Amino acid sequence: MSFGITELIIILVIVLLLFGTTKLKSLGNDLGSAIKGFRTAVSDDKPADADTGESAELAKKQEPKDPKDPG
Repeated sequence: MSFGITELIIILVIVLLLFGTTKLKSLGNDLGSAIKGFRTAVSDDKPADADTGESAELAKKQEPKDPKDPG
């Protein structure tokens, strides 16, 4: 069972009447930004804290210093 062009046009017109142009535009913008964020997350070469030890360095910087420790 496949849809022809006529059926797709009828479905698009019904969706447009139900949601309106402003709602469809905001949905399209949200979907586009979600896809863009997903692509940038996937294309990052370095994982956050796998081999670089970035999380360990951040943890050391965030630890409160001991007032009795001179360094």
